[in-house]
Amino acid sequence: MTATFDLTLDCADAQLLAAFWKTALGYIDEPPPAPYTTREEWLAQFDLPEDDSADDGAWLCAPDGTGPRLSILKVPEPKTAKNRLHLDVRVPGHGTPAERWARVRAESQRLVAAGGSVLEAFDGHHIVMADPEGNEFCVAAASAARQRLDAGAEAAG
Repeated sequence: MTATFDLTLDCADAQLLAAFWKTALGYIDEPPPAPYTTREEWLAQFDLPEDDSADDGAWLCAPDGTGPRLSILKVPEPKTAKNRLHLDVRVPGHGTPAERWARVRAESQRLVAAGGSVLEAFDGHHIVMADPEGNEFCVAAASAARQRLDAGAEAAG
């Protein structure tokens, strides 16, 4: 049996980062766990300080339920160093190396428009970026193996 995992980003502004990562990954707000109908209702069961609110966190997931969930939580400490773990945003699509690189560049431009910034480009391979709070991530083409898996799933689907 394989373990599943979630990723958690600490931040100063959970709603700002949630909007960015929903744009970057195509994720949606994860519904609150049953039987709760709102995040506020779910959070009320915990003994949280009065100044904590639902806006202090965001919970995102892929619309089809695949991939790791992303929790974004407000913390009082600022980011102080380079991430030891980062996300790789993989851009799908087949084609020549030049065509795949063009899609990677286009995706990085889209994410800059959404509030990200380019830190460094490794021409033809990947682009190192930062989200609006400086968390590093990379944009690269999807691997050939991943593309074959995705194509097989589409054909079977």
